Amino acid sequence: QVQLVESGGGLVQAGGSLRLSCAASGGTFARFTMAWFRQAPGKAREFVATISWSAYYTNYADSVKGRFALSRDNAKNTVDLQMNSLRPEDSAVYFCAAGRWGTTPSDYEYWGQGTQVTVSS
Repeated sequence: QVQLVESGGGLVQAGGSLRLSCAASGGTFARFTMAWFRQAPGKAREFVATISWSAYYTNYADSVKGRFALSRDNAKNTVDLQMNSLRPEDSAVYFCAAGRWGTTPSDYEYWGQGTQVTVSS
């Protein structure tokens, strides 16, 4: 059983930056593809970014490509999402997830509780 805990959310002005972190425990972190999803009120959970177990492969949603960067440290069991040039439409609860390579929620077996990101205009 893997437990995931996100941190780093908050309120930021448009154009600003935030760094989200996800700490994993209880399992073999390096076995898993890690991902971030987000969910805004009244909307479905959407894919943001994913990184392979080795960090060799990454994939980003078109809406965040060039602005967000995903990294992982298998020695520390952490995965970080650096978010730059934030826009109001990036406002959502951001979830860390562990599972297999993919861009849909069903590809991921373990989820964190989420962290709120709010971008003001």
